Amino acid sequence: MSAPVGLICGSGRLPIEAAEAALADGREVFLVGLRGAADPEIERFPHVWVRLGEVGKLFKALDGAGAREITLLGGVQRPSIKDLGLDMTGLIAMPELKRLLSGGDDALLRGLVTFVESRGYRVIGVREAAPGLLAPEGIFGAHEADGASAEAVSAAMSVLAALGPFDVGQAAVALGSRVVAIEAAEGTDGMLRRVTRMVQKRRLRRDGRGGVLVKLPKPGQDLRIDLPAIGPRTVELAIQAGLAGIAVAAGGVLIAEQARVIAMADEGGLFLAGIPQGAYGAS
Repeated sequence: MSAPVGLICGSGRLPIEAAEAALADGREVFLVGLRGAADPEIERFPHVWVRLGEVGKLFKALDGAGAREITLLGGVQRPSIKDLGLDMTGLIAMPELKRLLSGGDDALLRGLVTFVESRGYRVIGVREAAPGLLAPEGIFGAHEADGASAEAVSAAMSVLAALGPFDVGQAAVALGSRVVAIEAAEGTDGMLRRVTRMVQKRRLRRDGRGGVLVKLPKPGQDLRIDLPAIGPRTVELAIQAGLAGIAVAAGGVLIAEQARVIAMADEGGLFLAGIPQGAYGAS
């Protein structure tokens, strides 16, 4: 039997989906549930519960399970030092933990990887742990993209590639050859709401449904810890915005609740497409 992959579980359904997908691929799993964040459903799998500051308990549990490869999944609210619940190992590591918590989100994620890997583990992403959760290549719903949609995908990809070095957002909406919205600090959902408002105010004119949401990883993005994603809410907002479809990087964007996403898109008349890796330069 191969060694299990350790899934450190924050909030949301993603840790559960990743565990199920890994098992379906023949990979054993061991889940570490973060108290106050992880779904109690993790108890369906081999697991342990820890507080964020119980560093010694965390590593002891991973060692006991034989897990040397670790994946970080789900959301976690940034705690204060006093709320960490530090054990003895955590107290010893407190200077490192304080540095992690004092930085920005990107610095925190990178610091967590360094912290874990300096203890002899290897941090892997969902692409290795549960590749079945990622967007496949080509059309993966009931609807096909037309010529105007293909033109929109190309236009959005060109703009995202040009803006990538400036650490701008991961998504854009294009209508034909015109990019009408680029993701900013509001995130993909906020951008889609912005497109809906443009349609409602007649600032974006078209004949019927049209336009495509395109989402790609940024150049150099560490996909182990910062994987772009879409989910049911993305599809819902794309339908509200009157888009024709959603195109994402095959193997580079996670599809949360994939079966539900496909069903919603099929019912709402949206095409779903995975852009081949060679077209967007997957890292």
